Amino acid sequence: MSRVLLFNKPYGVLTQFTDATGRATLADYIDVPDVYAAGRLDRDSEGLLVLTDDGRLQHRIATPKHAMSKTYWAQVEGEPAAAALQALRDGVTLKDGPTRPARVQRIAEPPGLWPRDPPVRYRKSIPTTWLALTLREGRNRQVRRMTAALGHPTLRLIRYRIGAWTLDGLAPGTWRELPLDRKPHEDTRR
Repeated sequence: MSRVLLFNKPYGVLTQFTDATGRATLADYIDVPDVYAAGRLDRDSEGLLVLTDDGRLQHRIATPKHAMSKTYWAQVEGEPAAAALQALRDGVTLKDGPTRPARVQRIAEPPGLWPRDPPVRYRKSIPTTWLALTLREGRNRQVRRMTAALGHPTLRLIRYRIGAWTLDGLAPGTWRELPLDRKPHEDTRR
């Protein structure tokens, strides 16, 4: 039987179990043998990470050709105009080519959001905006590169959802195992 764990990765934690330089890793939080991260989440990003011992499931989640959607909450610098949000919806051209269109909307700061350690830098004269972005591809640092290309650098990035799995009920640094009868399925919202 395969195992599936949902983990709320804190800021500063590597999505691997070892690090020769002593940085925080998954091993500091998860003591379950033979599970591996299905995909990556940058050290300076937070949020949902799926771990499994099922290679096929890991491949389905991590491989862009399967187009499993992932939703991120991004706190960006400034207040993006309607044209910037539309550019995200249409796809942004990055150095490695155009991105697929993203689903994007402005949101209020997510309720119950935990403080980040260290805190995000704030500047009195520059407001910040929260966006919910849903992608169906997974390039390296993609959300950060997309918002920066439009002049709104990402200050804080939290992955909220992978497919139909969410962070709901998971405090930073905690995990839960899904029941064995739970099959992965895709969120049907477009």
